[in-house]
Amino acid sequence: MTKNISAAEIKQYNLTLWKFFIGGLIIFSLFIVAIGFGLFGALPPFRDIEHPKSNQATEILTEDKRVLGTYFVQNRSNVTYSQISPNVINALISTEDTRFKEHSGIDFKRTFTIIFYNLIGKKQGASTITQQLALNLFSEEGRQRNFFKRVMQKFQEWIVAVKLERNYTKEEIITMYLNTVDFGNQAYGIKSAARVYFNTTPDQLTVSQAATLVGLQKGITRYSPTRNPERSLARRNTVMANMVKEDVLTQQQFDEEKEKPLGLVFSAATVNDGIAPYFRAVLKNDIKRIFQERSIVKADGSPYDLDRDGLRVITTINYDMQIYAEAAQKEAMKVLQATFLKSWKGRDPFEGKELQIEQGIKRSDRYKALQLEGKSEAEIKTDFNTPTDMSIFTWKGDIDTLMKPVDSVKYYKMLLRNAMMAMDPKTGYVKAWVGGINYEHFKYDQVKMGTRQVGSTAKPFTYSVAIENGYSPCYQVLNEPVTIDVPGGTPWTPKSGGTIPGYLTLQKALAYSQNFIAAYLMKQVGPTAVATLAKRMGITSNVPAYPSIALGTFDASVFDMVGAYSVFANKGIWTQPTYILRIEDKNGVVLFAQTPQKHPAMNEEVAFVMTRMLEGVVTGGFGYPLISKYGIKTPVGGKTGTTQNNSDGWFVGITPDLVAGVWTGCEDRAFHFINTNQGEGAKTAMPIFGDFLKRVYANPKLKISKADFEKPKGGVSITYDCNQYQQQQADTTALDQKLGF
Repeated sequence: MTKNISAAEIKQYNLTLWKFFIGGLIIFSLFIVAIGFGLFGALPPFRDIEHPKSNQATEILTEDKRVLGTYFVQNRSNVTYSQISPNVINALISTEDTRFKEHSGIDFKRTFTIIFYNLIGKKQGASTITQQLALNLFSEEGRQRNFFKRVMQKFQEWIVAVKLERNYTKEEIITMYLNTVDFGNQAYGIKSAARVYFNTTPDQLTVSQAATLVGLQKGITRYSPTRNPERSLARRNTVMANMVKEDVLTQQQFDEEKEKPLGLVFSAATVNDGIAPYFRAVLKNDIKRIFQERSIVKADGSPYDLDRDGLRVITTINYDMQIYAEAAQKEAMKVLQATFLKSWKGRDPFEGKELQIEQGIKRSDRYKALQLEGKSEAEIKTDFNTPTDMSIFTWKGDIDTLMKPVDSVKYYKMLLRNAMMAMDPKTGYVKAWVGGINYEHFKYDQVKMGTRQVGSTAKPFTYSVAIENGYSPCYQVLNEPVTIDVPGGTPWTPKSGGTIPGYLTLQKALAYSQNFIAAYLMKQVGPTAVATLAKRMGITSNVPAYPSIALGTFDASVFDMVGAYSVFANKGIWTQPTYILRIEDKNGVVLFAQTPQKHPAMNEEVAFVMTRMLEGVVTGGFGYPLISKYGIKTPVGGKTGTTQNNSDGWFVGITPDLVAGVWTGCEDRAFHFINTNQGEGAKTAMPIFGDFLKRVYANPKLKISKADFEKPKGGVSITYDCNQYQQQQADTTALDQKLGF
């Protein structure tokens, strides 16, 4: 029997229902308010919402603002709205949040629609772009996996999203989102993603490229164009289909674009990614030191983090010159390494070098790691003699192989290393820096951090002192052994190979690097004067006042030697080699700027005469291959250097606008070329300088002058024209006879 419900009862039921509804609404409102006050977990303060924090990579830029590389924890560099292609904006809104321009952070219409779809088994996401930004910016732990925690996190996102909408424009919100989102493969933000996947900039992204990147947001692994290209392609086409639905892409465009391949130009993002990795490593340490010494800190007093704070470091490096230097090194070292190994064919390069191999083992990362594991010396020795899988560097690319670790130590001992630096002698600005042959395998910088014996590249220091003391480049000296007394020590008599007999002018002696005549000049001027000049010219390493420094028995860095030779090209003025122009914070505020120090190092006349003598090395000496092989017929000077046992090969070259130095040798001086014909600086170092300069001169945009070195305005009283000098000598003799001398 059915009981009829009275009107009073219906009214009572409705009243109860409304009470539950209103009560639930009040409770829900109080719950939201409680979340807003942080009772269920702290929310970011308003100040943080106005100034959102994100790990932003520090960019290292060349002098013309091209990116050399980055320092990062997350490879992220921000862009402005105007720097983003409309294709990206359209693809993102069409796919992730079609009502983005209408809602105020929470799209309630979409939320309830999504709930319905999820109930019938069609799972979809309900987050707006603003909510996703809130999650990206303020949730350190990321998206919660636990259901109940995720629900709470979702409500927190709502509150933050509303605050974002109240304080930012739609353009600012979508820009922040694209700057913070993860695109996989260590690409955070649209700028990094555009470079990593397509080697382009955000403003140049095409429709299909933009759709590929936006499609990644559904799952950076599942739809990765590198790991799952077929899924990525299908997802890209889905995104473009969404763009058609939203009338931001025509059907005809879609039909054309969907047939295109992904067209990746992939370049994985690593800390070592980019050019000049050795330079960037040295630069990073220098910036940390500068900030510490000068107490450069953030507004809150905390230190800057180069990996997170998005600084901009504008350097003096020229992008094209850096590319040329690295290319010149690579081409020359491939050939030189093959020549080096061939020279040892049939011989044992490790005979009698057990100590060097043992030192190599103990310096290796593998040895140190085994020590940390608590392995005994016997266990470590066994490990080093047990074949294992490893990747080794070769000039044909890295090779995965099975090798005993001890054999890898021997292999690397026989691997030639190389370093090069170029700078503008007038400004002191460093233009190119190649600190080694491969930063991934060999981290040690050989431009500034490492020093090696300089050999005959030191001879111009002695010649400069001699010229300053009245000698002419045309003065003749008998090329014979010289002995110099050393107070309290053994007299020094240098050896000489390839000696040219008879009387030689100082010009010819320098051109052919004759040791006896360098020693003769040292005997005349004394080691103290030469050592003092070397220090004035910027050599920071120890230059002892011994006669042997005439032949370069001291160690110096490529950095210092290039700086020293710049004195010749810059009218006697030493200009501090400089590579930082300024450092800015992420808002463009200058934190540090640098002006190179300068001081006179030698008389301007002496410097000019030395440029003529160094030119003579090229036009009529060991530097002649620069003309004959590389076709460099513009005014250029330089000096080769080869140390004992051919352990080090050097060349430092000068032009009016550019000075560059090159060093080549093995990691350990015990390993070297067998004969000087193959191991001299003219064969191991000068080819890199020649190739580099040839490439530089071929690029008119660099504006490197081909003019001659400028004469002093007051003229030159030192005679460097040997024909004129010989006439003067003859006239003097006739006058002496008349006067009875």
